[in-house]
Amino acid sequence: MSQRDDPPTSAATAVDFFRDRFGLDENALAASLGTALERSVDYADLFFEYSTQDSVSLEEGIVKSGSRHLEQGVGVRAQQGERQGYAHSDDIDVESVQLAAATARAISDQSRDPGSVAVRRHTSAHDLYPVALAPTDVPVQTKIDLLGEMDAYARSLDPRVKEVMASVICQYRHLLIAGSDGRLAGDIRPLVRLNVQVIVGDGKSMEIGYQGMGGRYELARLLAPEVWKPLVDEAVRVGTLNLDAEACPAGQMDVVLGPGWPGILLHEAVGHGLEGDFNRKKTSAFTDRVGERVASPGVTVIDDGTLAERRGSLNVDDEGTPTQRTTLIEDGILVGYMQDQLNARLMGVPATGNGRRESYAHLPMPRMTNTFMLAGTDDPQDILRSVQNGLYAVSFGGGQVDITSGKFVFSANEAYKIENGRIGAPVKGATLIGNGPEVMQRISRIGNDLELDLGVGTCGKDGQGVPVGVGMPTIRIDGITVGGTQG
Repeated sequence: MSQRDDPPTSAATAVDFFRDRFGLDENALAASLGTALERSVDYADLFFEYSTQDSVSLEEGIVKSGSRHLEQGVGVRAQQGERQGYAHSDDIDVESVQLAAATARAISDQSRDPGSVAVRRHTSAHDLYPVALAPTDVPVQTKIDLLGEMDAYARSLDPRVKEVMASVICQYRHLLIAGSDGRLAGDIRPLVRLNVQVIVGDGKSMEIGYQGMGGRYELARLLAPEVWKPLVDEAVRVGTLNLDAEACPAGQMDVVLGPGWPGILLHEAVGHGLEGDFNRKKTSAFTDRVGERVASPGVTVIDDGTLAERRGSLNVDDEGTPTQRTTLIEDGILVGYMQDQLNARLMGVPATGNGRRESYAHLPMPRMTNTFMLAGTDDPQDILRSVQNGLYAVSFGGGQVDITSGKFVFSANEAYKIENGRIGAPVKGATLIGNGPEVMQRISRIGNDLELDLGVGTCGKDGQGVPVGVGMPTIRIDGITVGGTQG
């Protein structure tokens, strides 16, 4: 019997891509790193990127915009102590790389013999998102047809649907990372996202309903009607629901958060405070608190970049470190932070695979991947019944967080009154106001229904945006301030 060879991994394919297209073999990479190491630096690395992205948007029943662009370049970093020198170029050739390396090494004025750099070790711990067809290779007409079908379907659901806006965004990134410690890592990252927003009106008021989904998989998955129709159904449901919603009362009350997307509150109010750079610089509300109780018993928070096909997942991070499952809070006790290489070295702990950057033109920093709270044991219906009068928040929109103090404000897109232990009337204009570390210690019930979001999260930090995932089970928070619009 003949044996079938295993298909090449994303890592191996990416290494071959840059070697064949740009002549970046191990010798060329070692020579460029050697240029950076001619000054006294602790570490140097190269980050190569070749990415394609396209998007199509529909509004008023017609395609209003479409774009397709290519982005390529290399970033060279040199580190000395806490200092980082960084230079980048949109030309990928040996001369440009060495010029960028010479610029990055300028953080040091001490020359040295760089010695030899052996760049041969391929890092390939996972292959989380192999695809047969790049989403950017799918014909644009296929994407236009999908949006047209979504528009027609949304309008057929309810005569109060006045406008439909839909978009599909596809990305396909080839990455190569080489480090002065000998690491050589490659990755090929697909990413797709489908969005639909509807405006509904009844002659007296207008409301908006939105839904989206995506991940690191082939676009064909989103083309299936059994996938996109529920998305449109939900957008229309939320929009029409808010037509009849009451003004939200204000005051301090018990709040129940639904599963899934409400994990964005956990991401913003707590997750950023657990990133290594904020804690090394002592600007986080969680600084120097490892080993202390920072949340209620039963609360366990995880960051996991190894979940197959998830929007926030990575085979390796943007420094070439394999991603992992990192426990941040365990049974209410803070046990660790998310680390990139620089902060891990300076804090004397291992890197956790959380070094991320928006593109080759940006420095990496500690960032979340998929961050969520583990399930508890409570029945979600029992949690709702335990609240006599309060608020049930199902979905959130925008918010603001202060990392140092932990204070946050979040607006709810879908929320309901809880009256005598039952879900009551829908309300609009609800905002949650609080302090992340304090709220974590006000969690009194944790549901058994952990869900992850549908794949639409983008995290912003220091002007850089990266795709992330969030999630949580149903939880009860006792005595949080709710801002409302009820007179």
